[in-house]
Amino acid sequence: MITRRTLLKRLAGLPLVGGFFGAGIFANSPTSAYPVRRDYFKELGVRTFINAAGTYTFMTGSLMRPEVLEAYNYATNEYVLLDDLQDKVGQRIASLLHCKAATITAGAASAITLGTAAILTGMDEEKVIQIPDLTGMKSEVIMQKSHWIGYAHAIRNCGVKIVEVVTRKELERAINEKTAMMWFFNGNNYVGEIQDKEFIEIAKKHGIPTFNDCAADVPPVENLWKYTDMGFDLVAFSGGKGLRGPQSAGLLLGKKEYIEAARLHAPPRGNTIGRGMKVNKEEVLGMLATVETYLSHDHEGDWTLWEKQINTIHDSVVSIPGVNPEIHVPEVANHVPSLRISLDPDRISISPDEVRQKLREGHPSIETVGGSDSVGITTWMMQPGQERIVAIRLREILEAG
Repeated sequence: MITRRTLLKRLAGLPLVGGFFGAGIFANSPTSAYPVRRDYFKELGVRTFINAAGTYTFMTGSLMRPEVLEAYNYATNEYVLLDDLQDKVGQRIASLLHCKAATITAGAASAITLGTAAILTGMDEEKVIQIPDLTGMKSEVIMQKSHWIGYAHAIRNCGVKIVEVVTRKELERAINEKTAMMWFFNGNNYVGEIQDKEFIEIAKKHGIPTFNDCAADVPPVENLWKYTDMGFDLVAFSGGKGLRGPQSAGLLLGKKEYIEAARLHAPPRGNTIGRGMKVNKEEVLGMLATVETYLSHDHEGDWTLWEKQINTIHDSVVSIPGVNPEIHVPEVANHVPSLRISLDPDRISISPDEVRQKLREGHPSIETVGGSDSVGITTWMMQPGQERIVAIRLREILEAG
């Protein structure tokens, strides 16, 4: 196994991308604007790792930017009325993102539940209390079969029946007096037979509200207003993915009538389906800072850095016989430079699963993704300089394999 001393020695032989030592690779919290006096994770026996995978919830998403931490910590020092803060932050974010209204939710899944509930009940407070009992309400949501993901449970929380379709003909046939909403998973836009603009066109033809789950769909920055401009009635984004805000917060954007209705289901109101989806003042203000910071950020500079980082890792293994690294950019969700490494089993004895395990068990630990046929790596959640650690470790493992 590579030692820390050996690792530092080998780093000198790789091209420098970003300030390695200045970025605090071995520090507790390199992005924190506030010094950490205790190493809580070490005390608890919780291992940290280099994130070469992406913005996954089970890996705790992304790291908040200093501007977000500053707003978050500022909010801890005062009391405010939660509704008043949500009103003002929602208005500010709506103006920044070119939509009619916005609210902060407890993540994208929370936004899906609250948005679905809003469409079902409108501003009828008796119906708000009644959910998930849909007696007297519309009770079906249509989605493409290819758009089914586990997060669809956030829709079913409201008591609705999900109707799956494949073709346009099936979709139009499925629309009836019980249809409350048509739901779209943006990450699978090019997988389904009915793509975004046609989906909206069908919905408008039949007077059905539409919801687009865009949880992981920044970058690019223009996606923050692309889909409301396109005509989706509601759009959800995760706060703790590419936006690099609080992991337990999200954005619900769209028509004012639906955002206002969604708020009826959200805290501080108690007798509602969304009562457990609390967002505190720190997260609400943190999300405002998240959006403002993201809009003013140097996205071209980020892209250039990510390309250099991914090339560093690619170039470290491309000459190994039997190793086939391919740089690619996913078309929609997680739209960033990525590396897919496939291995020729006739020339490399180690499997992709074994490579991931060795990366995870080494020091420092490195988390990657992929299936049985490849190892997947991204660099956009790394600290500058960490790509060099990944490059060295990956090459060592593959050469030994």
